[in-house]
Amino acid sequence: MELKGEALLVRVFIGETDKVRHTPLYEAIVRAAREAGLAGATVWRGMLGYGAASRLRSAKLLDLSSDLPIVVEIVDREERMEAFVPKLHELIDAADSGGLVTMEKVQIIRYLHASKGRGA
Repeated sequence: MELKGEALLVRVFIGETDKVRHTPLYEAIVRAAREAGLAGATVWRGMLGYGAASRLRSAKLLDLSSDLPIVVEIVDREERMEAFVPKLHELIDAADSGGLVTMEKVQIIRYLHASKGRGA
């Protein structure tokens, strides 16, 4: 698939220990995005952060927290992302974990899979 032009970027800010049943929430989101045929998703693990509860989450050695901040980024065309948002809300509600979801317009300059047997 080739994708160029205007698209939407959705960012989901959650915690590392948030789960849907026994699956990490970030993994459930990425799998759902893939099943929906969205262009791409990436999970980022944060070193330090806090959210609505103002609880500091840190990767410092002295901290016992293994609940680091996680950001999931998903990109695709506007209509496809809008159709995916209800599924995203469903997963976050199932995890009963809270979080933050943002959406912004982005300009895709290049999106192609490799033609030499690499990529998917």
